[in-house]
Amino acid sequence: MKIFTSILVLLALALIVFNITLLDFKNPFQGESAVAFIGIAASFCAVLILLIFRISKKIEEKTNGR
Repeated sequence: MKIFTSILVLLALALIVFNITLLDFKNPFQGESAVAFIGIAASFCAVLILLIFRISKKIEEKTNGR
């Protein structure tokens, strides 16, 4: 499970980097820049959810290991 979540986190980080390259910093909320900004926000949320999932699995392992 740890490898799977690590791969997904790396993919989400790659999407963040890709979407940053699509941003137009002069007009960040117009055209393709708006789509890129939404993609960055969604990828950031995915990373947070995956990290919370990994932490919850660690807690579950510790509580069941007693």
